[in-house]
Amino acid sequence: MKDPELTRLIISREEEVTPKVLNAMAETSDARLREIVEGLVRHAHAFVREVRPTEEEFEAGLHWITRLGQYTNESHNETVLAADILGISTLIDLINNDGMQGETMSALLGPFYRGNSPECCHGESIARSRTPGHELFISGRVVGLDGEPIAGARLDIWQASPDGLYENQDPEQADYNLRGVQTTGEDGTYLFHSVRPAGYPVPTFGPAGDLLKAQNRNPMRPAHVHFIVSAPGRKTLVTQIFTDTEEAMADDVVFGAKRQISGNLQRHDEPHPEHPGASLPFYTCRYDFVLKPGTPTFPVPPISGKARKETEHA
Repeated sequence: MKDPELTRLIISREEEVTPKVLNAMAETSDARLREIVEGLVRHAHAFVREVRPTEEEFEAGLHWITRLGQYTNESHNETVLAADILGISTLIDLINNDGMQGETMSALLGPFYRGNSPECCHGESIARSRTPGHELFISGRVVGLDGEPIAGARLDIWQASPDGLYENQDPEQADYNLRGVQTTGEDGTYLFHSVRPAGYPVPTFGPAGDLLKAQNRNPMRPAHVHFIVSAPGRKTLVTQIFTDTEEAMADDVVFGAKRQISGNLQRHDEPHPEHPGASLPFYTCRYDFVLKPGTPTFPVPPISGKARKETEHA
């Protein structure tokens, strides 16, 4: 004889699925984990009910997600790229960093941060191999909300070459080319020498690129330089300084460009006493980073290594 109570608990209609799944999670001991996963289930189920995918579409979606992992390796992170082009990374960034206390606005970490970059002296170049392009000198101070300089602040810096490639994508560039770490002195100042970056298309050889192509979207990012700025007793700042036009910033494929962190590049067509050996024309940019109080935290690098010639996009 059938148990009426058990029969009631067995799913037989569409509208019974979500409550049943949520009930199965009710004993989760970690309250935050329960909140997150229950929210995921409610919204994911609502999405499925709204778009009502076919079984073939569901299979295609699972295959797309599987390929994100298959295309992720030590020199390329497709999962981060997918979150970026869907605007999820920028939404997470703005939820956690609104810039409303006077601190410098944050920006995406992106999929190309390696970590463990070489230490650089004040004024040193971060170009570690021949990198054609206009020379660029970026300088400024790291200060607190009160404007006082922060000594010993660390700036982890990385950027793409004028060809639009990070060195982990390009076997022709030296290891850690256009990457470096600099520490501020007592006056909170920093200065490094580089080349002017260019805008570039995000990698489109994987499932994220397939989606961009299917949506007829522009894959371009505006030119920028990445920074992680940290100091004891301060919230770590992950940001980018943009060195491109407003049009390029407005069309950023990852929705990460912000007006507040646009750098003002100055072109120099004549020798300058502060940079006597620079080839003409060259560019300078001054930008002060403002850190707010907090506990320093450091992101896990999305990649760890450099592409090899024979497996660059494996």
